[in-house]
Amino acid sequence: MMNYLQKLGRSLMLPVAVLPAAAILMGIGYAIDPTGWGADSPTAAFLIKAGSSIIDNIPILFAVGVALGMAKERDGSAALSGLVAFLVTTTLLSTGTVAMLQGVEVDAVNPAFDEIKNAFVGIISGIIASIMYNRFSHVKLPDALAFFSGKRLVPIMTAFSMIITSAVLFFIWPFVYSGLVSFGTAISDLGAAGAGLYGFFNRLLIPTGLHHALNSVFWFDVAGINDIGNFWSGEGEKGVTGMYQAGFFPIMMFGLPAAGLAMYHTAKTKRKKQVASLMLAAGFAAFFTGVTEPIEFAFMFLAPALYVVHAALTGLSLFIAASFEWTAGFGFSAGLVDFLLSFNLPLANQPYMLLVQGLVFGVIYYFLFRFLITKFNIKTPGREDEDAEEVVSGESTGGDKFAVMAAEIYEGLGGDENVVSVDNCVTRLRLEVKDMDAVDQKKIKATGVPGINVVSEHNIQVIVGTNVQFVADEMHKLRK
Repeated sequence: MMNYLQKLGRSLMLPVAVLPAAAILMGIGYAIDPTGWGADSPTAAFLIKAGSSIIDNIPILFAVGVALGMAKERDGSAALSGLVAFLVTTTLLSTGTVAMLQGVEVDAVNPAFDEIKNAFVGIISGIIASIMYNRFSHVKLPDALAFFSGKRLVPIMTAFSMIITSAVLFFIWPFVYSGLVSFGTAISDLGAAGAGLYGFFNRLLIPTGLHHALNSVFWFDVAGINDIGNFWSGEGEKGVTGMYQAGFFPIMMFGLPAAGLAMYHTAKTKRKKQVASLMLAAGFAAFFTGVTEPIEFAFMFLAPALYVVHAALTGLSLFIAASFEWTAGFGFSAGLVDFLLSFNLPLANQPYMLLVQGLVFGVIYYFLFRFLITKFNIKTPGREDEDAEEVVSGESTGGDKFAVMAAEIYEGLGGDENVVSVDNCVTRLRLEVKDMDAVDQKKIKATGVPGINVVSEHNIQVIVGTNVQFVADEMHKLRK
């Protein structure tokens, strides 16, 4: 079950990765015309509308992305089926159709059906489409129907499945929606404290990938909060909208890079060079783009207690930012790029104070991490036991360093005899193996990767960093 949920989390990263495009377009548009919403500038209006075309269709992106990511093969028919599933459901459960089925006026329809085009339904559509692909993509029909065999059958079966799903949702969606709204309202009613609790649990769920489910409640329009969409569209209350985003900037731009510096300074002398290269690259990624997994996975499993401290500090950061009503927003993650793009948006409120807060949190992270690491002899990168310290340079004469790393990791996994499948997300290789006992974790760690996460009996993740795609591509070449 956990592996399935992690695969769902990975699948969501594909559509979420599209959001920076919206951030860039809308950020530039508002920079050109920050007060007129594009009304006084055709160029600004063009850019803002182009960006909103992405933000406003996040549920469709989720349906397509989840279907593609959850399918056994990344095939276009799976993505098409995700779109079909979403269109069938949202059409059958639109307020007009529901009014006709219930024999009432449109105004009398339950408000839940006004929000049927949401991320939750998008995810459900993608999941069902992927199930249909995995079940029917290789089915052969009789000769008379042979044209509809295999992958052509998948969208058809998906459509029929979503008719049944829509019939079920017709009765249960009002209750599900009410539950989601109640959950979101319970947190949002806590104000700054609620934002702090959200930040804390957001980080705690990173290892499982379930943070995407939590994010969908607060960032997207699942329970009516839609913090990202409303912030970028300017629909909300200044100083309030964006409260579930703002507190991440001090952590990702300053806190985690400072934690990386503390881990470098506390590393063993002969390991400092290796740790420096790792933390410099990971720290820059966190500061500039908001991608924090390279740093977090570097100590998440080595020092879980330290990771809980990190989660608590994240919650504190969101609480402070929300208390003072300092807001900024992001389309992808809380890095410098999104901070600059959101700086002039209508709902950005004293965003420069987040930089001040970030400097303070940077100091807190550095000294607290350094104290805890040395006081309790925590095994952060560069402080592991001697038998885990062998490292390969990753260089080759005339070869590609990613090809070398891929070859070493693949050999450590057991090669063709043991590797079943290779996939990747933003920063991790996601691998399925026949026998976990045949995996040589020491050999894999010797390539200099930030960490390894054994998910289940047959599933393992290797945290590589933002260059993971190049390593995955090379690994695919190695497979026979």
